[in-house]
Amino acid sequence: MTWYRWDGDDLVLDLRVQPKASRDRLVGPHGEDAFKVTLTAPPVDGKANAHLVRFLAKAFGVPRARVVLESGQAGRRKRVRIVAPGKLPLSL
Repeated sequence: MTWYRWDGDDLVLDLRVQPKASRDRLVGPHGEDAFKVTLTAPPVDGKANAHLVRFLAKAFGVPRARVVLESGQAGRRKRVRIVAPGKLPLSL
């Protein structure tokens, strides 16, 4: 699978984000090159991106400052860097 890679101590994820879902959840692999995440936040004024950062920070046991949205700010496909994750969610 090519939706994640380690860059030193950092974990880089290629995500497919679905906003306005019924709940926040790490769904699973979406094809060969992305991991699907659903969020309850709407895709308006950066709310979904901010919600994604908070959600991933909690899931990986890191402060929000250690979740970096590297690309995809305006689309559903995003690349996110988790700087030295404290834990790995069971669904990964």
